[in-house]
Amino acid sequence: MLLQSTLAQPHLYSPQFHITTNASSSYSLQFPSGFCNSTNLSSISSRKHPSCITCYVPLVHNYGTMDYENKPPLKWVYYYKRISLMENPEKGAASILNQCENEGKMFTKWELSRVVKELRKFKRYKLALEVYEWMNTRADRFRISTSDTAIQLDLISKVQGIPDAEDYFMKLPDSLKDKRIYGALLNSYVRAKKKTKAESMISQMKDRGYASHALPYNVMMTLYMNIKDYDKVELMVAEMMDKQIPLDIYTYNIWLSSCGSRGSAEKMEQVFEQMKLDSTINPNWTTFSTMATMYIKMGQVEKCEEYLRKVEGRISGRDRMPYHFLISLYGSSGNKEEALRAWNNYKETFPTIPNLGYHAIISSLVRVDDIEMAEKIYEEWLTVKSAYDPRIANLIMGWYVRNGNFEKAEEFFQDIVDVAGGKRSPITWEILGEIYIKKKRISEALSCLQEATLVEGSKFWKPKPTNVSTILKLCKQEGDEDSKEVLLGILKKLGCLNDEVYASYISITDAGTLSDELPMEKDGADDVEDNAEVFLNQLQGSL
Repeated sequence: MLLQSTLAQPHLYSPQFHITTNASSSYSLQFPSGFCNSTNLSSISSRKHPSCITCYVPLVHNYGTMDYENKPPLKWVYYYKRISLMENPEKGAASILNQCENEGKMFTKWELSRVVKELRKFKRYKLALEVYEWMNTRADRFRISTSDTAIQLDLISKVQGIPDAEDYFMKLPDSLKDKRIYGALLNSYVRAKKKTKAESMISQMKDRGYASHALPYNVMMTLYMNIKDYDKVELMVAEMMDKQIPLDIYTYNIWLSSCGSRGSAEKMEQVFEQMKLDSTINPNWTTFSTMATMYIKMGQVEKCEEYLRKVEGRISGRDRMPYHFLISLYGSSGNKEEALRAWNNYKETFPTIPNLGYHAIISSLVRVDDIEMAEKIYEEWLTVKSAYDPRIANLIMGWYVRNGNFEKAEEFFQDIVDVAGGKRSPITWEILGEIYIKKKRISEALSCLQEATLVEGSKFWKPKPTNVSTILKLCKQEGDEDSKEVLLGILKKLGCLNDEVYASYISITDAGTLSDELPMEKDGADDVEDNAEVFLNQLQGSL
């Protein structure tokens, strides 16, 4: 409460609170003479007048709540909802922003930046970039900072691809290219697993003095985790220690994951002990979920659940993400009961559950082959979703295909559009193609892959090497060179043959054609979630 002295005249009635209302709809509480002395408030004012203060408190409404609890929602939330829930996203964010201005609403830079942050949080990158593009055309109203430029570069890489991000970087004046701009491009290279370009970029950052802190090292460690070059992770840590660059929580978490990925529980525990001795570090839920993940990979389920209980002990505030990992990891460990318990706790804690939460529980149920419960929760999700997410449908459809229920999978494929009113992703088409691969119907399988290249998001999709391998074997068995050339054309169109990591799964002859053999992958549905992507997402906010 705001306490202020007044020059009120002595009251002629017995001491009691005197309450009057003022123009601001607050209450003015006047306390009787002597109250200040009795409550040690006499030092508030040195002016000599009757000891009396006025206290302004919010108006109490007849339903028992105060006015500040009934404030209208923040403006940015209103704008975010209008953009994120627009019926026709093809019209772009600019159409909503223009419409709002035509209605007499005026945006502040902070409000639009907050909208962009929320859109990025939920991976609505195209809409986020469109908000920035709208702001860029109004430079007289919105000052674009270096941080804004770094965010735009990151969004361009996600929406339009690395070449466009590089062009954007090259057109920036050198005076604007600080550590955030370089860091954003480094981050883009790491997401695309472009090892050579990433190593060149961090070398430039070191030359410019932009790598004197943990962040760029953490990003590179994430790259090496993704490409399974664990020796390089150790080298990054050693270099940081040699240069006396303090390790932060992300460095330790990535280092733990690297040790666990090599199957060394002993080394992982040693790093954890070193982490606990570092007075600047407080292990967080990511630390324990990382160790739980590693113990799942090592087949040590009891140790996994020990660390999952520690994850639960670190959940606080309004952070939903720990629940997503907790549910997913319980499913990965085969403990359906604990996954459902965590799911029910999650629903009791939050009034609404985002798509990521439904993805976590359905993926867990699919892992333990409880398709009936997965279907039930999928139907629940359809009634509460804010936007259709094909990744959730792909979990169900993928289970049908893996278990040979092709007819149900094809029916589900149709229902995604006809019943659920959703959209199919490239992976949805690839899952349908797997039916035809299993039936050895090459032309239909290739047709599905071609369809996948035409839908939204295909720029960031590549078919599983497992599927490519199987199609090539079928082509060889049947002497079908035409289909083999069609497959090669699809891979070239998607840029698969220029991807360093993807190309490592594919043998290329001197003639530039695919060999007949490709290394087989483990089925992605059985894989434990890759922590490298988790770390990169967490680092994203620091760039």
